[in-house]
Amino acid sequence: MGKPNGFVEWQRLLPNKRDKRERLADSRELAESLTPEEAGKQAGRCMDCGVPFCHQGCPLGNQIPDFNDLVYRGRWAEAYDVLATTNNFPEFTGRLCPAPCESSCVLAIDRDPVAIEQIEKEIIERAFADGRVRPRSVPQRSGKRIAIVGSGPAGLAAAAQLNLAGHDVVVLERDDRIGGLLRYGIPDFKMEKHVIDRRLRILEAEGVRFETSVDVGGARAWTDLAATYDAIVVAIGARRARELTIPGRELAGVLQAMPYLEAQNRTVAGEAPPSPAFHPLDVRGKRVIILGGGDTGSDCLGTALRQGAAEVSQVELFPAPPELRGASNPWPQWPTVFRTSSSQEEGGARGFGKRTTRLEGEAGQLVALHWVDVRIETDESGKGHLVDVPGSETRVLVDVLLLAMGFVGPDLSGLAAELGVELDARGNVKVDAAFKTSAPKVWAAGDAMRGASLIVWAIADGREAARAVDLALGNDVTSLPTKGRDQPWAGR
Repeated sequence: MGKPNGFVEWQRLLPNKRDKRERLADSRELAESLTPEEAGKQAGRCMDCGVPFCHQGCPLGNQIPDFNDLVYRGRWAEAYDVLATTNNFPEFTGRLCPAPCESSCVLAIDRDPVAIEQIEKEIIERAFADGRVRPRSVPQRSGKRIAIVGSGPAGLAAAAQLNLAGHDVVVLERDDRIGGLLRYGIPDFKMEKHVIDRRLRILEAEGVRFETSVDVGGARAWTDLAATYDAIVVAIGARRARELTIPGRELAGVLQAMPYLEAQNRTVAGEAPPSPAFHPLDVRGKRVIILGGGDTGSDCLGTALRQGAAEVSQVELFPAPPELRGASNPWPQWPTVFRTSSSQEEGGARGFGKRTTRLEGEAGQLVALHWVDVRIETDESGKGHLVDVPGSETRVLVDVLLLAMGFVGPDLSGLAAELGVELDARGNVKVDAAFKTSAPKVWAAGDAMRGASLIVWAIADGREAARAVDLALGNDVTSLPTKGRDQPWAGR
């Protein structure tokens, strides 16, 4: 694949990012593009490794060496056809996926992996620019009606696949615009929202219908859907946030991350005019601490910097990970190592090994937090435990505390009570190997059944659930592919 010695001749190259001062002054995407020549060289680093372990790392089964070779040879149209066979939305994964394929790349054993995620983005953006991403025709309609509840990546993938199989598909969304967390949870500096709208226009032209402001489980009963549709796919995500259960949580100025990010996304979209006065979701001139070291916390950091916070710190409960893989974390596992996000490059402070113990307020307003240092101690069985460091309690002044500590599961809103859907031990929707729930005519996909996970898993689950639904609705030989299999209409 690629150039036989390309990985020796060419080093890994990612596109430039806009100057920090420039990008902090707006909400546009921060990453630029590679030139076609640069992209070709990066694809040419894909080595003839014999066993492409990147397949092991990709939940979608993307044929990575194949499209790399085509990009290296300048055959962009064919590269798009190959990529589109397995991935409905490369423009999303090419911007937002943490790229487990790259950590599984054979080059990653002892050097920098192939820039697979960026190559995906280059392929799909060139395909859109060249007019190759066009609505696909559906040869024949089945007469079956399917409701997809939730319009995040899992719901959109399921809708796209089931529509192309000939079923009548409607996507029901509780918010007033389609996209789920792609729309309201991801800042524009990581993905501008015209990227979503561009894809939605394609899906609508193919026949997918969208209905917004539909609160299934609230104003619209689950039982009503079950009586109306031949199948339901639950793709509501896992939006219940982990809480901070300590004294002072009720103080003004303590906010969950998602409402904060959603408010900013709506402001950027022109849905809510910014207020010149201090607003609970505007941190201009404020001292901000973000609890949580993951992607959501970094999104909050980048947002706070753009809003003009006086000080921002992102703090994680666990001690800092190592710079290099440990012996217990070998390739091709996902490397647990120290990383710096684009938002962390832009400013703010980072802290590790801090456990918040209580919050302090004046007149109901947050003014300070108290935390202690923690370290990991290993017991006799070899299991690590967090323990407090004696005498390490510290008081820190803070105006706004953003909670970005992860998610604990889906907001089921009557699903179990109305339809008798069983839940697993973690409170997610329980499914079998075919994504079928315990209720008749009900399947689930993405974070709703998996728990909070990656966008690439959500798309993969949506595709697999769609295939299972298609089979259950009477297509003995479904036209929908399973992981990594060709799809006859891909790229047309």
